[in-house]
Amino acid sequence: MKAKHVRRLAWAAGIGLSVATVSTALFMPEQFLQAEFARLRWLAGAEVQSKSVADHRWVYLQAGFSDENSAQKPLMFLVHGYTGSKENWLPVMRELGKKYRVIAPDLPGWGETTRLENADYGVVAQSERLTQFIQSFNETPSILVGHSMGGHIAGLIAARQPGVVSKLVLMSAAGVHFQENDFSRSVLKGGNPFEVKTREQFHAQMSLVFTEPPFVPWPFDEAMVQRRRRDAAFEAKVLDSIGRGNDVIALQSELEKIKLPTLLLWCKDDRVIDVSSVPIFQAGIPHSQALILEGCGHMPMMAKPKEVAQGIESFLQ
Repeated sequence: MKAKHVRRLAWAAGIGLSVATVSTALFMPEQFLQAEFARLRWLAGAEVQSKSVADHRWVYLQAGFSDENSAQKPLMFLVHGYTGSKENWLPVMRELGKKYRVIAPDLPGWGETTRLENADYGVVAQSERLTQFIQSFNETPSILVGHSMGGHIAGLIAARQPGVVSKLVLMSAAGVHFQENDFSRSVLKGGNPFEVKTREQFHAQMSLVFTEPPFVPWPFDEAMVQRRRRDAAFEAKVLDSIGRGNDVIALQSELEKIKLPTLLLWCKDDRVIDVSSVPIFQAGIPHSQALILEGCGHMPMMAKPKEVAQGIESFLQ
């Protein structure tokens, strides 16, 4: 075969591959997002598992289970926040999985875990479901880490079911009054600062929760927008409950019931759950200590995974 003919074939194949890639990105951006999640799972040594508990099929990530000494590692659960998912924890699972067996579920109603029509997905109902999920591993008490809404849920479990948890980490946690900010004022007026129906709104949310937003190129951002657009009605209903309903500060009156060693882990520049929450938690939880990180916002486990892992390990040791 002549060299010129080979070059033409290679050029045509390259063009064909490029067209196929662009077409996939245009019509199936979710495939690109799933490929990125697979890459992050590989880096974290994590795998996807599922089980049925509390009338829901839970889908979760686990890491730290595969080495020969895994049975001696403490068991830790990581609980995501509002509009979050189990994948939020992958950067920090990469660190924590070295010393702990780590499980990060999609909470009921969120991500890949079952969502039931007309079910209650407020923090009190979720705390009851999550208690059953943790107990299903037949290894309580366990270490419980909750972020934002997940922190509110984790705190309720520690207060109401103390035998389930050995140590508690509340990370940028909701559930108490804090100094008003633009985010809280918008929610109380009936708005949803986390609403995402366009790529512009998605990047606005990234700017809200990160001090230095990560670069999320197309088509990854488009895949996230499509997910969030499908979940818009569900997100709005949950926000009515956790942001404006009876559950807004369900944890504050129960803080004194938390007798466990508790780490309060925040970012100084959190524009969602203001750092003024920390002294309120400290005043209510007798055995609590605080770690305030610089240079990050509402997503410390993604913005500062190594510092977060080190802070949690130091606290646990």
